[in-house]
Amino acid sequence: MNRTVRSVATSLAVGFALYFVARGIWWIEQPTAPLLMVLAIAAYLVVVNIAILGSPATVRMPLWSALLALAVSAVIPALVTLSLEPDDRTAPFATWYIGALGLLGVVCVVRRRPWVGWTTLAVLVVSASLALGMGVAMNLGVVGSIMWVAVAQLLVMFWDRAVSDTERLSEIQQAVSAWHATQRVRQRERRLRTQFALAVAGPILSKVVASRGLLDDDERLEARLAEGRLRDELRGADLLNDDVRNAIDAARRHGASVTVFDEGGLDGVDEGRRMEIRDELAAVLRSAGTGRIIIRSARDPLVAVTVVGRAGLRASDDDSVDLWHEIARQRRETASDARK
Repeated sequence: MNRTVRSVATSLAVGFALYFVARGIWWIEQPTAPLLMVLAIAAYLVVVNIAILGSPATVRMPLWSALLALAVSAVIPALVTLSLEPDDRTAPFATWYIGALGLLGVVCVVRRRPWVGWTTLAVLVVSASLALGMGVAMNLGVVGSIMWVAVAQLLVMFWDRAVSDTERLSEIQQAVSAWHATQRVRQRERRLRTQFALAVAGPILSKVVASRGLLDDDERLEARLAEGRLRDELRGADLLNDDVRNAIDAARRHGASVTVFDEGGLDGVDEGRRMEIRDELAAVLRSAGTGRIIIRSARDPLVAVTVVGRAGLRASDDDSVDLWHEIARQRRETASDARK
């Protein structure tokens, strides 16, 4: 419970407890054993205050406090009954313990000791029925105590469900907010990548349009390279840094066909490891041949990037694989690392 609800519930419980104690003190007829009545009232005051105010930092009542409440709930009806004559046991002041113990049961239920609360109620029903008779006890407040405990149990159940639903909705809201934030970041990254790609390929594409495709060999090469850079930025920007871009550009200038596919292989990899993966990829590309090079980053628990090199420039089953290199998602431990 939050602090405001707990304060209100505590105030109500203390107020009702004092009301029942006042009823017990306001004797209409003198008890035959007043010390027993006083002892019952004092025991109730101590126990109900421990039950209500004890361990305020936690909602759940300590076990020793719950057991003490259960023991005293069995003693109080006997003390009240023994302190009065049989004719006085149905007087308003003599039945104070019925409502008082019903309140104690409610407190136990609210403080997450329902079995103690219901057992206290059962003890009250048995004790009052033995002292007054079942029908009389029911008419003098036992039914009300049963209703109080039942309503308290239902309210606690509904409260717990409401708290659980609120926490679940809060988690969903946080997840949705995180998803929106991620989408905004990705959209911004895509815009930046597109702007970068257009900045790289824009001049040569403008020249192609202006010349209506009439280009010399050097210009055709630059156009092909610009087209490749544009595809790389759109298909695999997560795999690229300046070294990788330069290595891919150098491979294409030497006649290689380079294709980049990023399918989320770096998702979940920290930025430090991503830098190492890109550096390793650049080193592999610098040592690659002049055939067809395929760079693929797929969702795999072990491998982040796979680089495959084939001898021919066209796809064919007869192409020989002259390069196969896998870059792990996690950094492999070297012998020097193991010694450290």
